[in-house]
Amino acid sequence: MTKNAVSKKKKGVGYWQIAKLLSKSVREYKTSSILSIVFIALETLFECLIPYVMSLLITDLTKLDNPDVVINERQLLIKVLTYGGILLAMAVCSFACGMISGKISAKASVGFATNLRKDLFYKVSSFSFHNIDKFSVSSLVTRQTTDITYIQMCYMMLIRIAMRSPLMLLFSVIMASVMAPSMAWIYAILIPILAVCFLFLIVKAVPIFNRVFDRYDELNESVEENVRGIRVVKTYTREGFEKKKFFKASDDMQTQFIKGERLLALSNPVLVFFMYVSMLFIIWYGTYMVLQGSVQIGQISALITYGAQILSSLMMLSMVFVMISMSTACLRRVYEVLVEKPTIANPEHPLMEVEDGSIVFDHVFFKYKKDAERFALSDVNLTIRPGETIGIIGGTGSSKSTLVNLISRFYDVSEGQVLVGGRDVREYDIHTLRENVSMVLQKNVLFSGTIKDNLRWGNIDATDEEIKEACHIAQADSFIESFPKKYDSEILQGGSNVSGGQKQRLCIARAILKKPKILIMDDSTSAVDTKTDAYIREGLKNALPGTTKIIIAQRVSSVEDADKILVMDDGKIVDMGTHGTLLRTSPIYKEIYDMQNRVGGDQR
Repeated sequence: MTKNAVSKKKKGVGYWQIAKLLSKSVREYKTSSILSIVFIALETLFECLIPYVMSLLITDLTKLDNPDVVINERQLLIKVLTYGGILLAMAVCSFACGMISGKISAKASVGFATNLRKDLFYKVSSFSFHNIDKFSVSSLVTRQTTDITYIQMCYMMLIRIAMRSPLMLLFSVIMASVMAPSMAWIYAILIPILAVCFLFLIVKAVPIFNRVFDRYDELNESVEENVRGIRVVKTYTREGFEKKKFFKASDDMQTQFIKGERLLALSNPVLVFFMYVSMLFIIWYGTYMVLQGSVQIGQISALITYGAQILSSLMMLSMVFVMISMSTACLRRVYEVLVEKPTIANPEHPLMEVEDGSIVFDHVFFKYKKDAERFALSDVNLTIRPGETIGIIGGTGSSKSTLVNLISRFYDVSEGQVLVGGRDVREYDIHTLRENVSMVLQKNVLFSGTIKDNLRWGNIDATDEEIKEACHIAQADSFIESFPKKYDSEILQGGSNVSGGQKQRLCIARAILKKPKILIMDDSTSAVDTKTDAYIREGLKNALPGTTKIIIAQRVSSVEDADKILVMDDGKIVDMGTHGTLLRTSPIYKEIYDMQNRVGGDQR
């Protein structure tokens, strides 16, 4: 499955299911969300009552034009002050409710987004390598950042404007019908017409915004790839090429965004047009009705105000629909991650202890995708006793790393079984298994923080003496001691302020601190010289005598002292034995050895 295929709409998944799942992230902010809606409803009610009170005041004042009415200035002043006091109280209450609602809704929307971001991060953390490969790293970053930001804005609008607008529409229609039923029918005609217009625009816009967020993934992938490989880009002076690639992704996204925004922008002029048409009709027809004596001037004034409120509420609803249209793709993309089931999970009653470092591969077959045409590993049979040192050598693409990834259960076998400590790795608690299997990966990663912080990833409770001992075994102590702050020296993100060899040695020290039953070194000394490599292997032999060690290497010198050496080719173990045995019996091993130990045509 491609990363774009992941973002496509899943059959049978409706918006209600998506909303139901994502609403679980509201959690402790349910009360704030409900209170926000309550205060919005009160604010809207006060706003709709103000025109009614105003109409009563205007109606009473127009009666004073009647010559039969005797004007009492004191009574008039009391009436004006009474109405004025009521209007002022309503305005203050409306303002207070709106302010409280705004504060509460901001807290609720930010809290919801925080919870959703945590839920998404926890979910991604539980993914296997297969799940991450399915979505791609850049796509997961986009969903964690851009998508959730849009969802947060959408939620804010839902608990404020999306609640305020329908209530305003409902209250205004009711009050308009009560005040002037003979004229309120105009809104019964306008509202359905506008609803059809909005529905048409949304149906057209949603697919466009789905494509926009696919373009976001491509843009982030371009940026991530460029930043990670900036040294290579500059070495080969490919800045121009990378700029063109970025501009293409950016321009594609811009084109789709403009297309969608242009379509949704039509909603505003359509609303304004109908608003002025309705006001012109009310003024014209209302004047006729006043002259006929059917309605009062105050009623016309209130009807115009309610008309403005009805159409402004529709305008606000159109803004909500725009945001929902833009967020629909985000909601679906976040939903896809949240419902994704990790391909690696704990059994119902997991084993919580690994007996020893023995490893058995029993007729193991493996492929990365179920529908893949060929297996990455084919019929692998291997037995490793506790404490043995195993070397693995082979050409690029021979599936050496794939083999060891099955031991830590980063992937599950397609057929057969892998046993650690005499039990199938699928029977163990994942955390327990990986605590006992320490890996120094092919791609070494350090995190921002001090050297000590990075080393304590191996053992959070490690003492300073244990840290120094691990660094001594990994041959890292010499360069650490040369730093001004030594073990408290800062490591920049990705370990960009240390060399490749220094990074490898720090990662080896980190793995040693775990004191594992199995230690796997996946080509983890490729950036150090052969002398340092030999010191590291000697240190591991003396410091971890009971630990099973698996060393994947390109250099024969890195594995020649191993108890057993595996020669891999095309996903199979083609030869197995000691260094001396393989030199006599394995053509592949002998060829690798001869190529690495010849200068010109002469043996060293």
